Amino acid sequence: MRERMIVKERNSARKSQALPPPAVKRFLDYLFVECGLAGATIVAYQSDLVRFWDTVEALGVDREDIDIDVVRQHLTELREAGLNVASIARHLAAIKMFLRFLFSEKLLRRDVASLIDSPKKWKTLPDTLHQKDVERLLNTPDETGELYLRDKALLELLYATGMRVSELVDLTHERINMLVGYVRVIGKGRKERIIPVGSVALAALSEYVQSLRPQLVGFHSGDRVFLSRTGRPLDRSAIWRIVRKYATDAGIRKQVSPHTLRHCFATHLLQGGADLRVVQELLGHVDVATTQIYTHVDNERLKSVHQKYHPRQ
Repeated sequence: MRERMIVKERNSARKSQALPPPAVKRFLDYLFVECGLAGATIVAYQSDLVRFWDTVEALGVDREDIDIDVVRQHLTELREAGLNVASIARHLAAIKMFLRFLFSEKLLRRDVASLIDSPKKWKTLPDTLHQKDVERLLNTPDETGELYLRDKALLELLYATGMRVSELVDLTHERINMLVGYVRVIGKGRKERIIPVGSVALAALSEYVQSLRPQLVGFHSGDRVFLSRTGRPLDRSAIWRIVRKYATDAGIRKQVSPHTLRHCFATHLLQGGADLRVVQELLGHVDVATTQIYTHVDNERLKSVHQKYHPRQ
């Protein structure tokens, strides 16, 4: 009887959920059998952890090598997706319990959970690259490569526009104006914004669209701009893998993702003297406070402005 009740509640807890990865499933079983958590609670944990596992896989990290950088990248993803502090705190609580479980079961090399601060202490300071590192990354694709034109255009466009990876995935031909040089982006809440595209990125995009994309088009391509070698639209995970591959090839040791290029876009604009409100508009932030995190990154610019304009220097 007890076994039938467990099966019934497990089925209820996992209803309408995709099958979780083995490590997550093992943890959920532990929560149910040994901790006695209710089905609704397990559903919430499963949803949060499957989402976390998507980040792990997108970054190409093996289970036993999950570290604090992976967690930080995921938390940044959640913030970019518009989750509030309370929701992020719930996600983080689930992740800490999960990582602590993996470590106790010797499925994780390090006790990562002990290194994670609470959401109140966590700062969403973006991890950026120096302009020279970005230039090296953008120049890494091999011109003799089969998908060189696609990958070159993808990298250039991410840095030129600061688009979210989800926005790049959804980009269609009708939202690109090659003549004037801008893209129309559909962001969070289906809000539209116009982002100018520089000549270098525009040239790379134009060459890809005219020369390579027609060769990739297949039955499932639709009007999406960026396609796989099989003709299907690239998804979020594929773009993460492409960016990570070229960052590794470029010899960049940091964890680099499409969001890193978004952070670089904002930081480098501010370093060049761009107005904070303009950067806010380009990024599609509703609240300027979200954009202000980039002002904390550029301490050297703050110092130079102070030295230039303060009367007692």
